[in-house]
Amino acid sequence: MLEEAGGIRKSKFGKTIHSDPNMSMTPPVGEDDLCLRHSSASANDSGPSIPEPNRSSGEGSPMMMSPWNQTFQFYNSPSLPSDDENVPTNSLIGSLTREEGHIYSLAASDDLLYTGSDSKNIRVWKNLKEFSGFKSNSGLVKAIVISGEKIYTGHQDGKIRVWKVSLKNPGVHKRAGTLPTLKEILKNSIKPSNYIEVKSKRSLWIKHSDALSCLSMNEEQGLLYSASWDKTFKVWRTSDYKCLESVHAHEDAVNSVISSTGDIVFTGSADGTIKVWKRERVKKGTKHVLSQTLLQQECAVTALTINNPASVLYCGSSDGLVNFWELEKDLAYGGVLKGHKLAVLCLEAAGNLVFSGSADKTICVWRRDGNIHTCISVLTGHTGPVKCLAAEKDQEVRNEQRWKLYSGSLDKSVKVWSVSEYAQIGSTQQNQQQGAGYEKESQTNHTN
Repeated sequence: MLEEAGGIRKSKFGKTIHSDPNMSMTPPVGEDDLCLRHSSASANDSGPSIPEPNRSSGEGSPMMMSPWNQTFQFYNSPSLPSDDENVPTNSLIGSLTREEGHIYSLAASDDLLYTGSDSKNIRVWKNLKEFSGFKSNSGLVKAIVISGEKIYTGHQDGKIRVWKVSLKNPGVHKRAGTLPTLKEILKNSIKPSNYIEVKSKRSLWIKHSDALSCLSMNEEQGLLYSASWDKTFKVWRTSDYKCLESVHAHEDAVNSVISSTGDIVFTGSADGTIKVWKRERVKKGTKHVLSQTLLQQECAVTALTINNPASVLYCGSSDGLVNFWELEKDLAYGGVLKGHKLAVLCLEAAGNLVFSGSADKTICVWRRDGNIHTCISVLTGHTGPVKCLAAEKDQEVRNEQRWKLYSGSLDKSVKVWSVSEYAQIGSTQQNQQQGAGYEKESQTNHTN
C-alpha cells in the first residue's frame, strides 16, 4: 500500500509518490493531506492507514471551493457554563469551522489565532470569532510563525510569504515580501555556481525545490529557519530577507526544524533521524555544522518541540511514540511516552504540559514532573487526524494555571480546549487513557 498518512511522505525505501494537493481524492487520506512525510526502511511497513470517513471525492479542493463566500460557525459546548471560573478543566470550549479545507497550521499570539488550510486563505480569529483574513497566491498553508507585527507563512510551493499587520487597522494584513526575494533570485541567477542539481533539473540554492514543511523563528538572532521535503533546511535573515545558508540535512524529507536557545538547531526527518546542528558565526553570516545524530530509527520522525525554558526535546514518530531528551543533561535520553495507536502528527509544549496530536484523532495531555510524564487526559472530539497544535497561557483560576489549547484537524475544524496543569486524573480520563503510558528504557534506536 502506498500511503502518505497526513502528508507524511514515504522515503525512497518506501516507494515514494507525490500527490497534487489540488487533485480530487478519495479516502483513505493521503500523505499530502497530512502534510508530513513518512519514512519506512521496510517495504512491508508502509505506515499507519488513516481512513477519513465522510469525505467525498474532491471535497475541500481549492479548485472546487469559493472560500470567501462560505459561512463559518462557532459552536459553544452546551454543557459548559458561561462563567470562565466554572469551566471544567480539560474540557472543550468551542469549535471553529470554515468549510474551505483541512487545517494544516496554527499560530496563536495574545488574543489572536491564525489558521492555515489547503485553501489560499489565512484566517484570523479573535476571542473565538472570525476577526479577519488574508489571501496568498498559493494554497496549502503548511506553517505559520508570528514574530512581532509580522506573520510568516510557509507553502506547498516552497515559498515563504511575509505579512505585516496594519498599524491603522489591526484587521488588515498586507504582504511585505516573499522569500526568496525577487532581488535575491536575480542576483543569484547570474552566477552558474549558485545553481544545484535537483531531480535532474537546475535550481537556485536559495530556493526550496519541494514543499515547505515547517518554520522556526530565532528571535534573539533575527533568523528564520525553513525546512522542506527537498531534504534541506535554509536560514533567512529577517532584517533583509536574505538567504544566508542552505544545508542538505537529511537523506529524506525534513519534517521538522526547531531553533533552540543559544546556537543549537534540531531537525527531524522522514529518514528516521534527529540531527543536532551547531550554528557558527562566519564573515558572511552563519554556518551550521552537524554536532550529532540523536536518533536513528526505521519509522519517520514527524514532529519536534522544545519546552520553555529549553530543557526537554520531544520527538513524535509515525509509530505513535513520543521520545524525549533532556537538554540540561547534555541531551541524555529521557524515555518514551506511549499514548497513541497511530502516527503522532504534531507536538506542543506549554508550562509543565506536553500535548501530542495524532492520526488516531486524539490529543494526549502529558504533565511533566522532572523526567516523569503522566498522561492526565485524552482529548477526544475530532473526527479526523489532528494535524497541528498551538497553546496560550489562559487565566489562573483558584491558583490553578490554565492553558488554552487550539487543535487543527483534517476534519476541517479547529477545536479550543481549556486545560489545567494541575487537573487530577478522573475516572473517565483513566478509562480514556488505557494503553497510554510512560516508559524509560534502553533502546537501540537512539544515540547520545
